[in-house]
Amino acid sequence: MKIVALAGGVGGAKLADGLSRALPPEDLTIIVNTGDDLEHWGLKICPDLDTVCYTLAGLANPETGWGLRDETWNALGAVSELGGADWFRIGDRDLGTHLERTRRLRAGQSLSQVTADLCRAWGIRCTILPMSDDPVATIVETDEGELAFQEYFVHRRCEPRVEGFHLAGIESAKPAPGVLDAISRADATVICPSNPWVSIDPIFAVLASALPLPVGVSPLIGGRAVKGPAAKMFTELGLEPNPLSVAEHYAGAGLIGMMLDSVDAVWSGPIRELGVQPYVTDTLMVTPADRLRLAKAVLDFVHRLSKS
Repeated sequence: MKIVALAGGVGGAKLADGLSRALPPEDLTIIVNTGDDLEHWGLKICPDLDTVCYTLAGLANPETGWGLRDETWNALGAVSELGGADWFRIGDRDLGTHLERTRRLRAGQSLSQVTADLCRAWGIRCTILPMSDDPVATIVETDEGELAFQEYFVHRRCEPRVEGFHLAGIESAKPAPGVLDAISRADATVICPSNPWVSIDPIFAVLASALPLPVGVSPLIGGRAVKGPAAKMFTELGLEPNPLSVAEHYAGAGLIGMMLDSVDAVWSGPIRELGVQPYVTDTLMVTPADRLRLAKAVLDFVHRLSKS
């Protein structure tokens, strides 16, 4: 069974890692959000791509879920001492990734080419693709004006009230090479437990095409996001933070199935009334074993839906 997974952020990276453990590498393609990319210190930084890649390579910081384990912070400390921008925390080893990516991009390689090379160097065997080689920037519309996503998320710590979003550059952005081919060959699409607004919507916007058997995994458990501002965003946009709201958000993508945590089982009926099949299980991923367990449950759900 060939799977395309749509991912961004720590939750998406964890399930993508589980899927990479449950599937042969040739059967998994992970399409990653690049709407949160930024230029910082003159370098091209791709937070979601790096989080997914570091996680699948076994290199991610286990405490934060982002960045590299056993990191040091000498460069950041020096920049801070010199009065430079230190709000976006880049560790010394992580800095090496951004330096090499930027060098290759300036030499004329595309983001998808650079990503493939870095994945080979890290020993990642499944295919990881940026959603686009073209720049797309998620802009958060807030009560304090428009903010670039990392300015809102990291620098402002998600404090401004969210009023909406738009994607700068989306009109001219095309899917990265291999993206549409992977979708055309896939048996199903797994929408990972990522932030619907800022991790998954940019991918949807770039693809603008039908997805095979789309199955979502709610990023919300008991009205809260495991990590990140998803629940806050739903609330500030006038929506209740629950799996039903997530399913409604993905309805335009032709959602077939929705996985939700056991504490949210009460939402199974309303989700079913949407014409979406619910699947209740333990969706919290604390350990690598949890990631594999959930990935196997996802694949079981996909198999059931494909037979119905």
